[in-house]
Parts: sequence; structure tokens; C-alpha cells
Amino acid sequence: MTVATILVLYGAFAAVVLPGLLGRVAWTDRAPRLAIAMWQAASASVVVSALLAAFAVAVPASVVGHGLAGLFEACAALLGHDASLNTPATRIALVAAGLVLARLACAGGAVLLGARRERRRHAEALALLGRHHTGLGAMVVDYEERLAYCLPGRRGHAVITTGALRSLAPEQVAAVLEHERAHLRGRHHLVLAAAEALTRAFPRVPLFEQARMQVARLVELLADDVAARRHQRVHIAAALVQLATGRVPAFALGAGGETALTRVRRMLHPQAPLDRREHLAGLLTVAVLLAGPATLAAAPGVASFLAHHCHSLLTL
Repeated sequence: MTVATILVLYGAFAAVVLPGLLGRVAWTDRAPRLAIAMWQAASASVVVSALLAAFAVAVPASVVGHGLAGLFEACAALLGHDASLNTPATRIALVAAGLVLARLACAGGAVLLGARRERRRHAEALALLGRHHTGLGAMVVDYEERLAYCLPGRRGHAVITTGALRSLAPEQVAAVLEHERAHLRGRHHLVLAAAEALTRAFPRVPLFEQARMQVARLVELLADDVAARRHQRVHIAAALVQLATGRVPAFALGAGGETALTRVRRMLHPQAPLDRREHLAGLLTVAVLLAGPATLAAAPGVASFLAHHCHSLLTL
């Protein structure tokens, strides 16, 4: 029970305190891909801690220590063959773990299916109202508002309005469409869907709420950086200024939006990338967040294994 208690306490601590700690990390704008991984790892660590806490209650450390065969025997015992394991605490732990997984599955399915349905409707409308521009490699829609966005999915494509084409110079159009293709290639809609699913499954959890906002911001920074590999930053910045007030569909990823002006400053005044020490520190943070709960949960089983089998190993 000690390990389960520590895991639960860690999950509660991470859910409440980690948003403030991670929010003060200074390098996130300089390495958005690594920062996205950090927020994802933090969110995953909370969910994994809850599941492993239930596992620690349901399966004694001595059973884990005897290896997979013992673990399979414990699973059979949990179904009723061994009364010593079929306790109220075990049943409660398994029900709690099942509820967490079911809640995640339902929320994730609702987010993915809802977005897919909305994208399909929008794609049908674009097929009627838009036209594919071979030179741009994008769908052009006759619309006065300045918009550029991508419609994710199996047949995802970039979309730009005639209002944006009239307002942007050719090099700016090329830069902003590269930004949208970066979203498509990176499958950023799935990253956002995962963050959205957590907030929908477990609302009002500070870490999940903050992770959703930060990931939405960071995927835009990442797409800007990808576009900047092939296009001048000044062209990206100029396009962002023009598109800042555009409102794209909620299920799409757009170049403009609320973060556009902040990203303009970032494009015009780029910061140095992370050095090796900073990059390793970021990777270590991600590794600790991911491996920490699993290591803690495995520790009693490993200790039990050593206690029961170390003597026999030494006598060989």
C-alpha cells in the first residue's frame, strides 16, 4: 500500500503543481518539439500513476517478484481462484483502473469521431465552393476574410481564401502554406486531440488544462520553425500579421489566431537553439516524467525478487 499511496500523492502533486513548474521553463519557445514532449510526458505520468497505483494494490509485490508466470497466476487468482488476492481492496483497485481507462477511451473516441465528422462536412463544402490550385498545392476558396488553414485527415490539404491571396505577396503565400503543410506532415491534429481528450475525460485538472493550451501554442511555433527552414522569417512574420484576425474552423489548424502577434516577434527576433546541455536536460525531464512512476511501481517487485531469489543465484 505504501507504493500505491506514493503514486497517488505524486499524481495529485503533478496535476496541481507541475503546471506552474513547467510553465516557468524558459526554453520551451526555443525547442517547441521537445516542449510538446515534456507536456505530454507530464500528462501521461499522472494517468500512469493512477493506473499503477491500482495495480500496486491489486497485485502484491511478492507476486510480481516471481516473474510473469506468477503474474499470470495472480490474474487468474483475481478472477476468483485465490481468495487471498480476491479482496475488497483488490476489487476496488481494479474497478478504479477500469473506470480510468474507460473514461479515457470514451473521451478519446468522442474527440476523434467528432473532429472527423466536422472535417468530413467541411471537406464536402470545400468540394463545392473551392477549387484546387495546382501551382499552390492548396484548395482556394472564394471568401473575403483572410484565412489560411489546413484540413487534417487521411486526405488532408491546405486551404487559403481569395482574401488572403489578394493581401499576401507570393513569397508570403508560399511561406504560410508551408506552415500548414508542416501541420499535416506532423499530424499535429492528433497531438491536439490527445490533449483535448484528457481535459474532456478529467475536466478541471490544472495540468491537463494547461497542457492543452501549451500544446496548442507550441504546435504553431513548431510549424513556424519548419516553414522557416525553407522561407525567410520576415515573410512568415508578414503573413502572420495579415492573418492574425482570421478565425479558422475549430477542428482545423490555422496560421493566424490568438498567438499570431507573439509569433511575429519570435520570427523577427529568433533565439538561439538549445545547446547540448540544455537539450539533454530537457530529454532527462521527459525521461523522468515517463519512467518515474513505472520505476516506483516496479521497485517492490524487484526487491521481492532479489529477496527470494538472490541466495539461490549466488549459490550457483
